[in-house]
Amino acid sequence: MAVSFTKKKKVTTIDVLTVYFDNNKRWETTIDPLEILVKIVASIRPKNLKKTNEIDLTDLLLFLKKNKSITNQFSSYLKGLLFEKKISRILSDAAILQDVDFLFEVKKRIYARILPYQHEPDTLEFVLNQVFYLDSDPIWLLKIPINQIEDLYELVGFTSLYESVEQNSVLSELMMSMSLIAQRMSGRALESDVLKMVPEYFHFESPFAAFEKELLSIQDKIKTKDNNHFTTSESLSYKQLFVLHKQCEEYVEKAFQNSSKFGITLRVNQSLLRIRQQLYRLKILIPLLVVDVETDKKKNSIRLAYKLIKYNCTRNNVRTFIKESTQLLSYEITQHTAKTGEKYITQSRSEYFKMFNTALGGGLIVGILCVIKVLLSKVETSDFGHAFLYSMNYSFGFIAIYVLGFTLATKQPAMTASALVKVLEDEMKENGNGNSGHKHQGFALFFARVFRSQFIAFVGNVIMAFPISLLGIWLIDLAFHYNIAETKWNTLVTDLSPVHSMAIFHAAIAGCFLFLSGIISGSVANRDKHYQIYLRIKEHPFLKRSFGKEKAERFAHWYEKKWAGIISNFWFGIFMGSTASIGVFFGLNLDIRHITFASGNLALGLYGSNYTLDNWMLFWGIFGIGIIGLVNFMVSFGLSLGLAFRSRAIPLSEFKPISASIWRHFKSKPFSFFFPIGTIEVHHDGGDKIP
Repeated sequence: MAVSFTKKKKVTTIDVLTVYFDNNKRWETTIDPLEILVKIVASIRPKNLKKTNEIDLTDLLLFLKKNKSITNQFSSYLKGLLFEKKISRILSDAAILQDVDFLFEVKKRIYARILPYQHEPDTLEFVLNQVFYLDSDPIWLLKIPINQIEDLYELVGFTSLYESVEQNSVLSELMMSMSLIAQRMSGRALESDVLKMVPEYFHFESPFAAFEKELLSIQDKIKTKDNNHFTTSESLSYKQLFVLHKQCEEYVEKAFQNSSKFGITLRVNQSLLRIRQQLYRLKILIPLLVVDVETDKKKNSIRLAYKLIKYNCTRNNVRTFIKESTQLLSYEITQHTAKTGEKYITQSRSEYFKMFNTALGGGLIVGILCVIKVLLSKVETSDFGHAFLYSMNYSFGFIAIYVLGFTLATKQPAMTASALVKVLEDEMKENGNGNSGHKHQGFALFFARVFRSQFIAFVGNVIMAFPISLLGIWLIDLAFHYNIAETKWNTLVTDLSPVHSMAIFHAAIAGCFLFLSGIISGSVANRDKHYQIYLRIKEHPFLKRSFGKEKAERFAHWYEKKWAGIISNFWFGIFMGSTASIGVFFGLNLDIRHITFASGNLALGLYGSNYTLDNWMLFWGIFGIGIIGLVNFMVSFGLSLGLAFRSRAIPLSEFKPISASIWRHFKSKPFSFFFPIGTIEVHHDGGDKIP
């Protein structure tokens, strides 16, 4: 019999109980008994969780105490609904990484969020997926006072999980899940890729195997007991189990720590993460086998119920999974970029002007690239063909800049951000919270060095790219009597204006590509470290036999130092050269604007117009170059800084005191942000020395 409630009156838990568990016993004839529990939970679930401090069940408890018939029926209903429901899969699988393939796991979880998996009716997952299906359910359940939960537990006549160890009993399912987790951990920890991360354990027995044996021993004792199907905290076996558990944790942490020495792949990272999650799950479950006093039976049973609901609700959390999976890799990537970025940060006057000279070299090559791109635009080919030609032009140009030791403006922020955060991390370790009035002073001094290094790189690139582009187009016109920008000059100049084009948006796209190139560089370096590419080249028998051991070693050293940067610059060129064509394909206004190329394009536009640009177009062109450079810097630096903060688990709340410290330093020494005034030394321990 279908029962409907009026919408005008808020349905309470007592209303639901009265309708289904009165003398008519409608719960016995309901087509879908589970729907009753869904309505009961829905009546308790708060509409606004943030505004709810506590959920009071006093009225419900009083009602059940006064109405024994309803209470008995409700008890029979719950016990029948939950009878012999399997829970082992929730405990062993839910909210634990199941696949080491990162992308597959992400897709699986997203799909499950949209279209949840439906389990067999004899499993507890089937019940929980219908009743507790919101991510917020475990949160509001904790807002119910524990004494009220215990009273409800007593009223409905639930027995503890220690009453039976027969098959399909709660305790049997609990121990089965623990054994399954232990077996999975032990197998995963002995895989060659994982063992490679902890060579310290090569000649020792695996702590995971010992842990598995000890756990099985405890479970066998519990199963063979006639009455007391539990252990105690004073049990030597129980104490030994936690000692072994600690050793397993140390094994995993050592593997993660060694990632800076051996590198790490996403697959190995996922394997270690899975083991860590399984260890934490066992750390929660093992105490459920312990009963020291009689009240522990009830408390542990309730605690198990909480955990079952929580694990099932969070099993498909995508955000947490991505955060956990990528934190270590982002740390290793930013470690590489931090080391690389240090060379882009000037300190002395000599370093400052050396940066200027290398930036001039970068501007020279970019000026040539600007002329070549205009020439390539004349080639009759498809959009794909132009994308390929532009990409190769950019890629080999950027590689040339890198190999020759020149500097490309805005390429550095993706690197220097990591170096900055490394200084901040060291400063926080050294000084802790420190004096709020002088907090992050060392970081502010270091930031000033970074900023003026970027500034002089901008200046060097811009003032060289302009005349080189102008010289190139003039030489072509002189030699062939052909002005290559005659038909394109208006577009070249207009595209620089932040008010007449989407220059700011296109500059932001370029900033994203600059950030991605830094990620690629760190990823390649980390991968090569993990697979020992340097050593494999150095000791390659063919190379040593053909070129000699010394030359093979030199090549290996060159590869280790340069290859990651070459690949990074190659892909940066691909991104820059293909964006416009991809935009055309999808009908989107996509393009890139880079400050150095903007300077070269202004020169080409000026010559293409035969120097007839009106003052306003020239003004917006020059102004646009500055805006483009600023956006390039802000986007690439901001993204890189955010990644670096996250990789080192530095809270975003630190941004406020950091900004305040930078502002104080700027007010006291504004010119130090643009020029090397005095000699400033900033140590990685956060200290500073100003002679």
